Amino acid sequence: MTTSAAVPTGSEDAITDGDNVTDRLVEANRRYAAAFTDPGMDARPVLRVAVVACMDARLDLHAALGLELGDCHTIRNAGGVVTDDVIRSLTISQRKLGTRSVVLIHHTGCGLESLTEDFRTELEMEVGQRPAWAVESFRDVDQDVRQSMQRVRTSPFLMHTDDVRGFVFDVKTGLLREVDPA
Repeated sequence: MTTSAAVPTGSEDAITDGDNVTDRLVEANRRYAAAFTDPGMDARPVLRVAVVACMDARLDLHAALGLELGDCHTIRNAGGVVTDDVIRSLTISQRKLGTRSVVLIHHTGCGLESLTEDFRTELEMEVGQRPAWAVESFRDVDQDVRQSMQRVRTSPFLMHTDDVRGFVFDVKTGLLREVDPA
């Protein structure tokens, strides 16, 4: 998949130290805005679903799930794990914007599988301050999906916890595999 802001993949076209990616993105936005027409959409997702997924650049969620602009809320972070901030976003999504379903998507080959909480200690040694957040690393992607489903289902802030499903996206095949919550 390419976009108007895509970075060339060939070594002769690779970004050099003098290039500025943000400038490329801003220029792509200018081209986009020149043809933009307000779709007149509401902030409420048409399908009443919130998707929580990893921020990994290999996941094109809209394409993989057959979604269009306005269909869902998309909440992404490292690992796609359900943290306090994800619960915050889901709470607003449900209580103020009408979502009823939650889809959780982790993926194969996630970088969080190779990190440990020692990363926080390394950061503390480097910058002199310990991060307040947990790394949320994991070794078993299925178990982490189960943990994320449980965090959603047991949150006192969420009103709709009966339609919560978790999946692992295979980055080699593009297929989703559902994780049994048990």
